[in-house]
Amino acid sequence: MFEFLGVDQKVPSHDAIAQWTMRLGVAELAETFDSTQEVLWMADHSSQIGKEKVLLIIGMRVDDLPPPGETLDLEKLKVLAIVPGEKWKKEDVDREYQRLAEKIGPPVYLLCDGAVELRDPAKNLVKDGKQAIVLQDLKHHAANLLEKQVGRSERFKAFMTQVGLTRNRVQQTELSHFMPPPLKQKSRFMNLGSLLRWSTMVMHHLNHPESDSRAGVTEERIDEKLGWLRDFADDLAQWNQCQEVINETLSWINQSGLRCDSTAELRDLLASWLELPLGQSGRQMAEKLVDFVAASEQQLPAGSRAWLSTEILESLFGRFKQLERQHSKGGFTRLLACLPTLCRRVTADRVRSRFKHVQAGDVQQWIRDTLPNTLTARRNAAYREAFAQQ
Repeated sequence: MFEFLGVDQKVPSHDAIAQWTMRLGVAELAETFDSTQEVLWMADHSSQIGKEKVLLIIGMRVDDLPPPGETLDLEKLKVLAIVPGEKWKKEDVDREYQRLAEKIGPPVYLLCDGAVELRDPAKNLVKDGKQAIVLQDLKHHAANLLEKQVGRSERFKAFMTQVGLTRNRVQQTELSHFMPPPLKQKSRFMNLGSLLRWSTMVMHHLNHPESDSRAGVTEERIDEKLGWLRDFADDLAQWNQCQEVINETLSWINQSGLRCDSTAELRDLLASWLELPLGQSGRQMAEKLVDFVAASEQQLPAGSRAWLSTEILESLFGRFKQLERQHSKGGFTRLLACLPTLCRRVTADRVRSRFKHVQAGDVQQWIRDTLPNTLTARRNAAYREAFAQQ
């Protein structure tokens, strides 16, 4: 493109672009909030290969919460802290909470996934004589409910065993397009929807021999490999009820937030499920979710609003893995410095203003302070040591 336009300028290298992005990210970390603002924090851990986890804290002004019917906007969020560490006990998280509070002031709300090491230290965050209100992410709570209600049953364990066997049995056959999705060992019940959707799809084709997707597949063959699903038809109907209730509730909370009338609104939304006969899985799940929202709502001061979903934080982690590309399969690298840029629309004016305050040396100092001994650095050192005498 430069050649076509006749621009006599060297094309920026990959390393140069990475360095500029890190410089912008370090600058964005310095431009957050001050102690006079009412802020909501979201905190979570992310891990990759190795023992190291990163504590990520993001935040937004309470006044910037979207109106009912709209979802959170990354542009309203700011990355407040990026802290790698191998051990994250309560005292470690408390230290980072206090360090951030001294810098920008304590939050009004702290939203996390319910992990005790993230939740309990928040009791030491006090703003204007009031302790920070700790809220738990609705999606993680729903996943815990699903595990208790579905995942601990012997029927579900038998189902999962068959799913695992089926992947191996069909992946190299004419039935490969019916292969179940990969099983997630971590956060399995936050991602159960795709597996239940697969089950519904396969059941449809089992019951419709004339379907186009069964062309070239004999009835004996599909029954041999996938016919076991018929034995779980009643179970799947109950499990799908739970998942549908969760899906409706999560869609609602991501566009509504938490208000002082949220419980009544959720009851109206789930009315058809709450009217099911006693003992139905859908009703049980709906009642438990309404109870959870009611307990969360009771913590709010009159007339105030908060948020009850960390999905945007998970989305930020997802964007960061896309930025890392192949590096997401390894340990954390200096690219962590780029993470704050993912919440911002990068413009020429923003880059100019930020680069006035942060130089390349500041980036290197941030990397030394934040990532003193990365997995990549340890791996390179191991190779140097092994081959130094050869």
